[in-house]
Amino acid sequence: MGKPTGFKEYQREVVPYRDPLERANDYLEIFTPAPQGQLRTQGARCMDCGVPFCQSNTGCPIDNLIPEWNDLVYQGRWRDALDRLHKTNNFPEFTGRACPAPCEGACVLGINEPPVTIKNIENAIIDRGFAEGWVVPLPPTLETGKRVAIVGSGPAGLAAAQQLRRRGHGVTVFERADRIGGLLMYGIPFMKLGKDVVERRLEQMREEGVEFRTCVHVGNRSDFEAGHMTGIMKEGGLNITVVDPKELLEEYDTLLLATGATKPFDPTGRCPGRDLEGIHFAMDFLTRNTKSLLDSDLQDGEFISAKGKNVVVIGGGDTGADCIGTSLRHGATSIVNFELLSKPPAERSENNPWPEWPRVYRVDYSHAEVEARTGSDPRIYQVLTKDFVGENGHITGVKTVEVDWSKPSDAAPFSEVEDSEKVWPTDLVLLATGFVGPESEVGELLGLETQQPRRGWTTLSAEHGKFVTNVEGVFAAGDCRRGQSLVVWAINEGRGAARAIDEYLMGSTTMAAPGLNLPQQVV
Repeated sequence: MGKPTGFKEYQREVVPYRDPLERANDYLEIFTPAPQGQLRTQGARCMDCGVPFCQSNTGCPIDNLIPEWNDLVYQGRWRDALDRLHKTNNFPEFTGRACPAPCEGACVLGINEPPVTIKNIENAIIDRGFAEGWVVPLPPTLETGKRVAIVGSGPAGLAAAQQLRRRGHGVTVFERADRIGGLLMYGIPFMKLGKDVVERRLEQMREEGVEFRTCVHVGNRSDFEAGHMTGIMKEGGLNITVVDPKELLEEYDTLLLATGATKPFDPTGRCPGRDLEGIHFAMDFLTRNTKSLLDSDLQDGEFISAKGKNVVVIGGGDTGADCIGTSLRHGATSIVNFELLSKPPAERSENNPWPEWPRVYRVDYSHAEVEARTGSDPRIYQVLTKDFVGENGHITGVKTVEVDWSKPSDAAPFSEVEDSEKVWPTDLVLLATGFVGPESEVGELLGLETQQPRRGWTTLSAEHGKFVTNVEGVFAAGDCRRGQSLVVWAINEGRGAARAIDEYLMGSTTMAAPGLNLPQQVV
């Protein structure tokens, strides 16, 4: 714990973002430096709660030792805090920036007070660790002679790769894009996760002996030509190598699929006018923007521009917020965000008790930026898209109706409000409506069984904790096994899969994994 009476003496004080009007003009990270004195005070608020729900099944999925490193920061023992943080989390700089912090939602102090600023403290610990030179490569002392192929370089694949390499296995990570990082590199925009932050961790892994191979499409040629990401890669003039996953099974001792859930959900697929030009999936928009920024600082024009356009973002969540923030930085004329659900309450409702994730109204970074620029929040709630209107083959408007969630209909849990039709003028529509699972070709080539964790989703079948598929030597982890989820859950799965693979290769294992760590107290 921190100071015994700290939670009574100090109020929650979050490290602020940069001024919204200033940051909306650039792609630099939105965060400001965290004063160490403030962080020590916030660490002091961590109470002797007996059962730290921040580490429970409603809190941190990777068993972060939160009360311990809060206390160490309060004591000024930053190096020890970093050691405790790295004991359960390979990439705290990613979770400290991009995770929505379920730990804070489950904080015991949050029952009747604002919770501890866990996310701020985590991010400050790792950033200081890099600044002080405490984060160094940890190559293995012994080699096992075993070789592991990992397909996909997002957070699940990277977490597994680092764990397995430090164990002494040879690890090769295959990525079809031209840069390593998956979601971390191309899915999360610069403003929330600087790509230099990703690169400094990748460099550590390279020095530890992880081999990265980019521009490798694991699958078959025909599906590659029609693939989701490959259009971007081909336009960049890159030389893509296509590798059959069966060849990897022959060459390596085991294969881990960490390909993510990149198949987008399109609830507007049956809407008239869906084939009009100017309607794009959110991840295409975000990926192209980041690639162009990295390649040419947006000078090559190889991105979907929102400049001077009336933008409609359909769907909320982090992806919708990122589309809003990126469109604003392009210089969009107007931005509207459609949310099908009702506006969340300001505080927890009775059916959303602590320590569940609080489903409350939040203002994300891009919402604040639009409001600072225009005077209003861009989100419109309880709106259902009905038609897309166009001229000469291009989108010119979106027809919507309002919905009433208090009156379910025979066809849906809501009813449409009579005489509420409206056409919103638009030049660009971005679909931020989530994902329904991984692309199917690798699983089909290997003969992998699939499952449907929820209606409309299809994922690779592999039990959590074991991560093994129905094919000998093939494992699956991350969103391709779990379905669309959080970065912190991807790390959970990567670490768990690494333990399962080590046990498969060696017959037994002592590797740590979420739910299996037995930490010792720092003295």
